[in-house]
Amino acid sequence: MTTPLVKGWCPGALRPMPSGDGLLVRVRPSIGRLTQAQAAGIARLAEQYGNGQIDLSARANIQIRGVTDPTYAQLVMGLATLGLIDATPEAEARRNIVVTPFWQSDDGTTKLTERLGSALRDDRTLALPGKFGFAVDTGATPVLRDVSADIRIERDATGNLLCRANGAASGARVTSDTAVDTALSLARWFISSGGRKRMAVHLADGATLPSAFTAVKAAPMTHMSLPMPGQSASGFMIGLAFGQMQARTLSALADIAPLRVTPWRMLLLEGLISAPNLAGVITRADDPLLRVIACPGLPGCTQALQPTRPLARVLAPYAPVGRMLHVSGCAKGCAHPGPTPLTLVAQAHDFGLVRDGNATSTPQHPPLTVEQLLANPGTLMENPNALPV
Repeated sequence: MTTPLVKGWCPGALRPMPSGDGLLVRVRPSIGRLTQAQAAGIARLAEQYGNGQIDLSARANIQIRGVTDPTYAQLVMGLATLGLIDATPEAEARRNIVVTPFWQSDDGTTKLTERLGSALRDDRTLALPGKFGFAVDTGATPVLRDVSADIRIERDATGNLLCRANGAASGARVTSDTAVDTALSLARWFISSGGRKRMAVHLADGATLPSAFTAVKAAPMTHMSLPMPGQSASGFMIGLAFGQMQARTLSALADIAPLRVTPWRMLLLEGLISAPNLAGVITRADDPLLRVIACPGLPGCTQALQPTRPLARVLAPYAPVGRMLHVSGCAKGCAHPGPTPLTLVAQAHDFGLVRDGNATSTPQHPPLTVEQLLANPGTLMENPNALPV
């Protein structure tokens, strides 16, 4: 099996990542929100300086694809005009925050997130690893437990604010005034105590948290159901097949409402009370495309060994309700690092099949060609043991 290259950092707007279709430019909206003018501007810039394709990332960011070296500088200038560029690549990397999209204007979430973002941008001494991130999950019920983060600000079982290390069942009681300083102190402890990559790994390796971060129990860590398209108190959630849309789709959405970008590769149309009548978006929770995860694959990614999304589209209608299928272009599993009931991992000439694991797991079935998968989609999803060898 070909070993993929692990780069160990995430792209940004000021540090784009080369991909199979050009430079990948990731935009990190403040508080996870785009005004209508910003959304329309991103759509225009993606069409003018990229290939017109736009992704939503698992960190609730917007990615502009197909940017070229000659057009990159003009794209950044356009993003800066929209207020979407940090002062330096280092400041941009530190401001790695995912925020619950279900915040209300009067619940303090936006002010807290803005203060945390400003503090991270300004603290040049905070040398955190490339993928180290923060979650502001301050709704009545946490919704970001399954979203990657190293330091979490959320509520305990009594409704009070809590700052905790990812991987720990307890944390430090905080207020809206003390939460940012407490989160930064935990980040500094991570560095000074020898943390190298991620918080949960550091704790699993035996690191002992300061006593302040073991004082209050977090709310029970129950499994959270993935939010689905539909109405919420904050607006209407819409999905996108594989989290990707054309620039014209974003432009049309910008005409409707401000947008909140979610870590589930969906968009929340702020204040909207009914489904938008718009081609290219998913508005029903039972749409089978929501049960399939697929990275760009070939030719969009230089690490991929096979095309992924054409196969995923064909297999989607056969995925039973409540079961996810992940089609990964390589063993990195970027689109979904966690386990799924079924994962297909691209190899040089075929796919490995993993059950109840992720793309890094050992396949449990002899390799399957695309032709075999397309000839037996129902068997794949219902009874993989019966697939031909």
